[in-house]
Amino acid sequence: MRQPATMAAPDRHGLRLVNEAEGSPYPKASLVLRGGARLIDLAVAVGLYRVTGPAGVLVALLYLLFADGMLQGQSVGKKIFGVKVVYLPTRTPARHRDSVLRNAPFGLVLLLGMMPELGMGAFLAGAMLVGGVEAWKVLRDPLGMRLGDDWAETQVVDGKVVAGQGFVRSGEAARSPGRVMLERTDPREFKS
Repeated sequence: MRQPATMAAPDRHGLRLVNEAEGSPYPKASLVLRGGARLIDLAVAVGLYRVTGPAGVLVALLYLLFADGMLQGQSVGKKIFGVKVVYLPTRTPARHRDSVLRNAPFGLVLLLGMMPELGMGAFLAGAMLVGGVEAWKVLRDPLGMRLGDDWAETQVVDGKVVAGQGFVRSGEAARSPGRVMLERTDPREFKS
């Protein structure tokens, strides 16, 4: 959850604790591009479902969960439409962990469809409920973040916006729990 910035009163040494507001430096990505990317990803998942036989539902589920971490923060659909998922605390492309967290609500819908007694009815009800909540959240949020983005601390951004700027600023260590970032070095430095 994003919280407003707060500042504490200065202590006896004149120092004060400043709590920076969480947020994103990126503008909201086009909903048309995001929708097109989602349709392509759903088509890929359906194709995997049909091609892989009895394991189809599981393969489709795994694709939908892990897709945003496959190609440097882009699923197949996002790559085609030029949008990217960024992990906001470090401003790096989303990894598989981030992808699973942000796509968990849609994974739940597929799991509902796998219920033996309810099957298609549970799938459709879940799709309407989860899809409605996620769509409402995307439309209302100024950065276009949905519930899954809040969970994973990610944002879908236009790939052209982040293409001209580096994800990690030079000399700045981008560290977060579970992430280790190494700065690029000149390969000639490793020669003996």
